[in-house]
Amino acid sequence: MVDRGKSLQDSLVKSKLLSEDQVKLAAQEGRKAGKSLIKSILEKNLVDENSLISFLEKEMDIPRVDLSSYLVDQKIVKLLPHVVADKYKVIPLFKVGDVLTIAMVDPFDIMALDEVRAKTKCDVEPMVASLRDIEQAINQYYGMAGTVADLVKNIGPEESTSRLRVKESVGDEAPITKLVNLLILRAVSEKASDIHIEPTTKEVRIRYRVDGIMHDVSSAPIYLHSAIITRIKVMSSMDIAESRVPQDGRFELKTAGKGVDMRVSSYPTIYGEAIVMRLLDKSSVQIGLEDLGFGEKNLQIFAELIKRPYGIVLVTGPTGSGKTTTLYATLNRIVDAEKNIMTIEDPVEYELYGVRQAQVNVKAGMEFAGALRSMLRQDPDVILVGEIRDSETAKVAIQAALTGHLVFSTLHTNDAAGALNRLVDMGVETFLVTSSVAATIAQRLVRTICPHCKISYEPPKELLDKFALGEGKGYQFYRGKGCKSCKNTGYRGRISIYEILVLDDNIRALVMKKAPTSEVKKAAIAAGMKVMREDGIEKVLKGQTTVEEVLRVTQLD
Repeated sequence: MVDRGKSLQDSLVKSKLLSEDQVKLAAQEGRKAGKSLIKSILEKNLVDENSLISFLEKEMDIPRVDLSSYLVDQKIVKLLPHVVADKYKVIPLFKVGDVLTIAMVDPFDIMALDEVRAKTKCDVEPMVASLRDIEQAINQYYGMAGTVADLVKNIGPEESTSRLRVKESVGDEAPITKLVNLLILRAVSEKASDIHIEPTTKEVRIRYRVDGIMHDVSSAPIYLHSAIITRIKVMSSMDIAESRVPQDGRFELKTAGKGVDMRVSSYPTIYGEAIVMRLLDKSSVQIGLEDLGFGEKNLQIFAELIKRPYGIVLVTGPTGSGKTTTLYATLNRIVDAEKNIMTIEDPVEYELYGVRQAQVNVKAGMEFAGALRSMLRQDPDVILVGEIRDSETAKVAIQAALTGHLVFSTLHTNDAAGALNRLVDMGVETFLVTSSVAATIAQRLVRTICPHCKISYEPPKELLDKFALGEGKGYQFYRGKGCKSCKNTGYRGRISIYEILVLDDNIRALVMKKAPTSEVKKAAIAAGMKVMREDGIEKVLKGQTTVEEVLRVTQLD
């Protein structure tokens, strides 16, 4: 039990966590705002949350709980209404007899404890946890888990059509609106990159792509398909009367204090329209080059490349390999009041401050090549071309590089060396390739080990042999054993692995004589290029990812 005999204010001063004046000031302002002492201290940033939790645990004898590794029974969660849990930032943990143990930010919040007692009709024993962990637990147990199924159960076939109002606002309380909003909020909380809504013969299948891997999330009766699709089309300003041809749209929402852009695509299938919603987190555009996954040597090489006054830097890799994120991070690095930076993209995924961005519009006749020509008359210093898809765009981009512009673009090739031959295959003369291309960069995304369940292990010998990591070298390997935080996958988040091919005289000579990609790659390795698999193994040895994950994404290399 919390020792009420101990004065919280006296203990804070005695422990030297805060001065007497700081405690008095926090108490006075807390009373004025109707907030507890601990919440007032945290809001004023008088002490960091972790230090305060340690104080409560050691000095006030209040147990600390790590919610990231704690699984709560849904029956216990149902004892406390969502509105109370969210208002006071409380999560019920377990019940023994008539005593309910709860986790909360402030175990001395009398109003919160009294309301929990009144709602649950139980005596209450508090434990302390961080605000972030409690909010995530509330989202998981109240806002997300099980709620989709509950909502679906409450929407019958008649209600799904009769109560759908196509002009309702996003905040409307109609059942279909609540269902779609919940699917999006859950995707944001799980850090999904895409939401897939797919009709089948008997149901609507709902899947999320998390860290590059698809996961089944839920399903809905097939009679809800039309209503769900219509709701999403209304939100993204698409034509709800047209279901026979693909459509694209987008909308923006605010959640968890940040903006998320939703890029929506519909596609007619034999069972009806399928929808894919891509989540573009605006905060991710602020990521720095150091956070992407560049090793020390590669970062140094890349930092020098982007200082060049002219030339082309090509980033290659399959769809979803993080090329756009790398290029946006690059522009953020070099953006300057002294530079005129312009882009042509398809579509504009994130808005960059200080950069003039434009989007391809095929219907209006604005495509990459034509837009690039017009862009050159706007006196740019740096140009980003979303993708080089054809010989016309390639030739204009090369002319831009040759006339004193630094050009960034992407290509779909498997490795850095292949990008050079791809340009030649597009019809670009070899002498133009060698005189304009400064470097090609290939990348992939590998999943990183979940920090909450990370353990050491010994990979199979045959796997180590593939990477020349035989026995006796004393390496330490890690993996995630699986926990609630990572949905039992062992992975949470992703990081890039790179290979950077900088053109030298030897490589230019090989391109001029149209040598095979394999020869160009060998020459680059001889000149010091680290291939993606090597970069991946470096991250394995640093404990960031696993041998299996590196093999999965580089198995064709």
